[in-house]
Amino acid sequence: MKAYAVPFEKFVNLADARLGTKIISVTDDWFADANRLFQPTPAVWKEGVFDDNGKWMDGWESRRKRFEGYDSAVIRLGVAGSIKGVDIDTSFFTGNYPPSASLEACFLAEGEPTENTQWVEVLSAVELQGNSHHYHEINNDQAFSHLRFNIYPDGGVARLRVYGVPHRDWSAVGDNEQIDLAAALNGGRALACSDEHFGRMSNILNPGRGINMGDGWETARRRTPGNDWVIVALGHAGEVEKVIVDTLHFKGNYPDTCSIQGAFVKGGTDSQIETQSLFWRELLPAQKLEMHAEHTFAEQIKALGPITHIRLNVFPDGGVSRLRVLGKVAK
Repeated sequence: MKAYAVPFEKFVNLADARLGTKIISVTDDWFADANRLFQPTPAVWKEGVFDDNGKWMDGWESRRKRFEGYDSAVIRLGVAGSIKGVDIDTSFFTGNYPPSASLEACFLAEGEPTENTQWVEVLSAVELQGNSHHYHEINNDQAFSHLRFNIYPDGGVARLRVYGVPHRDWSAVGDNEQIDLAAALNGGRALACSDEHFGRMSNILNPGRGINMGDGWETARRRTPGNDWVIVALGHAGEVEKVIVDTLHFKGNYPDTCSIQGAFVKGGTDSQIETQSLFWRELLPAQKLEMHAEHTFAEQIKALGPITHIRLNVFPDGGVSRLRVLGKVAK
C-alpha cells in the first residue's frame, strides 16, 4: 500500500497536466519550462545534462533576479474546484530554490485573468527549503479556475500539486444525458483500496486511455487468500447504466475477473465507508476480463436506483487502467 504524506493527497490533483492544466503566463522561465510543474510523475535528476540556457532541471526555474520584484506564473487548472491542500515540491533544487512562495486564486466562468481580475490569497507566503516537499492544508470551499503561483524572489520549483474537489454545474446536465459519474473531471474520487503497490488508485478515474502500465492502478501479487478492491465516490449520485473496465497495457498482470458493488451512502468517514462496502449490493456480477482490452458492460448491470459509491473488486489481483461508470444524474 502506498503511503500518503497527508490526508488531502487522496483528493484529485486539480493541477495535473493530464487534466489539461497549463501555464497562461509567466514572468520568467529562462532555465526550465513552467509547464513541467504539472507533470504527474515525480521530478527526476539528469546528471550532466545541459541545454542552451544551462543545467536541465525538471521543474520551473527562473533567472537570478537583478532588480526589485519577484516571479509568478498564472495557471489555468484543468478542472475548476475547491482546494483542500497543496504540495510545493522543490526536489533536486538545492542552491537555486526560492526562499518563499505564495498562492492566489480566482474563478472565471470563461476567459483568462486580466489586470482587473480580483485574486484571493489562498496560501500566504510560506518558507521553502531545498529538495523538499512542503504540504499546506487549505480550507476554502470556494471553487477556483485559475491560480497565481508566486515565488520570492526567483528560483526553481519541481512540482506544484493542488489537491481538491472538482467543481461542476450539475444543474446544467440534462435529465437524459449519460455522463461518467466516476470521472475525476466530474468530481469522482478514489477513497480507499486494498493495495496500490505499482500504481495509484486515482489513475483509473483520469481522462483518456492510459499511456502505460504506470498510468493505471496495479496491485502487488497476492500471496494470501482474498482479492483486491478499490472504492470510488461518484461525483454525483446517479443511476448506473453502463460500466467500462479498461485493462490497456496490462497483459501478463491483468485481473482474471472483476465485479462491482454499489450503495447510496448518506454519511460516514472514508474508513467507515471502507468497512461498510463489504455489504453493498451487487451492481455488476463477476465478469471475465482479457488482457490489454476495453470491456463494456451494460446488459449485465443491475438496477439499484441512485447510488453515490461503487466498489470495484478484482480477482485475485492485477492492474486496471481506467474505470468508467456511465449513467444519469439523480436530480
